[in-house]
Amino acid sequence: MFQASYLTCRSNNSPLSTLHSSLFTLHLVKPGGATVAVTVSVLGSGSSGNCTFIATERVKLLLDAGFSRAQTAKRLLAIGESLDDIDALVISHEHTDHVKGLAGLLKACDIRTFIGDVTYEALSLKPELKRREYLRAGTSFQLGDLKITPFPVSHDAADPLAFNLEAEGVKISHVTDLGVLTELVRHRMAGSDLLVLESNHDLEMLRLSPYPWAVKQRIMSRHGHLSNESVGKFFEEDFDGRAAFILLAHLSENNNHPDIARMVARKALEKRGFDLDNLLLASQSGPSRVVRF
Repeated sequence: MFQASYLTCRSNNSPLSTLHSSLFTLHLVKPGGATVAVTVSVLGSGSSGNCTFIATERVKLLLDAGFSRAQTAKRLLAIGESLDDIDALVISHEHTDHVKGLAGLLKACDIRTFIGDVTYEALSLKPELKRREYLRAGTSFQLGDLKITPFPVSHDAADPLAFNLEAEGVKISHVTDLGVLTELVRHRMAGSDLLVLESNHDLEMLRLSPYPWAVKQRIMSRHGHLSNESVGKFFEEDFDGRAAFILLAHLSENNNHPDIARMVARKALEKRGFDLDNLLLASQSGPSRVVRF
C-alpha cells in the first residue's frame, strides 16, 4: 500500500540552490507501519550529459557519468547529496554523453564501477578501473540492499543496457537510449513503481530540423531514440498503470520541447487514470524533482 505526500526542499544557499525542485516523497507502508527509503533524481539528461542518482538505506549510486566531476558534485549538492558518499557507478553504454565524466570521477574518487566488457572495449578513452565489476545483460547482481538487473535495448552502441533496480519492494525501471520498445523491454518495465523513460524527439520537429538526412534516419531508426509519439502509444496501449511516478528523460534540445513531450504523454496517460501531477520531466540544465519512496 502506498501513501503519497509532498514536501518542499529548503534552500541550502548554494550556488545551485535554484536547481532545487519540490521534493516528492512516496512512503511504502509495510506490515507494522515501517517505511523504506528509495530516492531517485535524474541529475541531468540529454545529448550534453546523462547521470541519475539512486539511493537506498544502504547504498548510493550513479547511473552513467555524463558530467564532469565538478558538475556532478554540484548537481548532487543541489539535491542535498555529496559525491563523497557515492558507493558505485553503473555504466549503460559507451556514448560520450554517458561516460565523458568517467575518467575524472575515477581519478578523484575510489568508486566501484560496473561496466560490461564490450562497452569498456568500445570506450574511446579507457580509464583505469581499480574497482571494476562486470555487467552482463540478463544477469542480476546485488549492491547492498539494491538488486540491479541489466537488460538489452536497441541502440547504436556496442552493448547498450537499461536497468531494473529493486529494493524493499520498490521497483525502478530506467530505460533510455533505445529506438524501439521491444517485447523484452515492455516486460521488464511491467510492475514499475517509478518509470524513467526516454521521450527524445517530436517527429515533425526532427523532420524539419537542419540535421543531415542520415542523422535523422539514425535517430528515427530501431537503433536510435524513442519519439514522443512512440512513448504516447505505449502509454495508451501497453502501459500497465502500476507506476506511481513517470519521469520522461533524454529530451532533445533541438528536436523536442518539454511542453510537447508532456502534452503527448498527458493525453495518453489521462485515459489510463494516471495522476498527471506525478508526470515529471528530466532536464539537461539541472536535477529533476526528487522522488522518494
